[in-house]
Amino acid sequence: MSILLVAQHRDMKPFRDSLLAVDPNLDIEIWPAVRNPERVNFAIAWNQPKNVFEKFPNLKVISSLGAGVDHMLQDDSIPAHIEFTRIVAPSLTDQMCDYVVGSAINILRKSLTYAKQQFRAEWQPQEHYFKRNISVGVMGLGELGKSVAERLRDNNFTTVGWSQSKKEIDGIDTYSGNELDAFLAETNILVCLLPLTDKTDGIINLDCFKKLKEPAFFINAGRGEHLVEEDLIYALDTETIKHAALDVFSEEPLPDSHPFWGRDKITITPHAAAFTDPEETAGLLVDNYKQMMSGQELHHKVDKKLGY
Repeated sequence: MSILLVAQHRDMKPFRDSLLAVDPNLDIEIWPAVRNPERVNFAIAWNQPKNVFEKFPNLKVISSLGAGVDHMLQDDSIPAHIEFTRIVAPSLTDQMCDYVVGSAINILRKSLTYAKQQFRAEWQPQEHYFKRNISVGVMGLGELGKSVAERLRDNNFTTVGWSQSKKEIDGIDTYSGNELDAFLAETNILVCLLPLTDKTDGIINLDCFKKLKEPAFFINAGRGEHLVEEDLIYALDTETIKHAALDVFSEEPLPDSHPFWGRDKITITPHAAAFTDPEETAGLLVDNYKQMMSGQELHHKVDKKLGY
């Protein structure tokens, strides 16, 4: 039996080497150069081409290479009996915390404006925002969102949170379910870290932006499909949103003709908020592979109905 590594726009050799460092006896294939498709029973995937898994008749489990699993859930060519798992790793959480806190501070201190002024040799101090006057609202309080909210709190941001089910976090006012409007009314910087489900697809829209406290800002490190892109453009053009920091997009890589490019009020990063570390995750992946081989319960198994 063998493990398949499959991803677009990513070098999977470091993951192969890290898996073999944990267990040299593993048989590992890297897509598309697969010698024996019938031997593959465990796959590790990130943004795989659609229908790629149809070629592996004995596949039992697909592990996402990250915390997100929508690239697997949206592939209706994957047989229903195949189980999904995801990666939950300390470094992913730490990187995401750094990205969100850093983006919030850059917004408050107008770092992007200063970066552009530097290239123009322009000395022009900007009036910035103070933490005491700005609250950050985190949408999505799972393992990742909860840690981000706590990191914001520990950096002296007034922090609130919203999730589908009620969560209790020390020092953070939390909202759930139908309390979304109340949450938005307490939020200046909206942070999206939701899983992508039928309920959350398109949840960030103009109506949502209009309910935020002024001045209002947006950080998206969840999924591009959470955002109605045309609504963000309108919100920026009308000053409903002062600035947006975007790490995820409905289409990736972001096309060079996309209207987000070249806008002074948008900071774009190429889905780089958190990268999976091959050395850190190899042990987790090998352990799950052996759990599958021995018929044991998988770690971080995905509930396909919930979407995470």
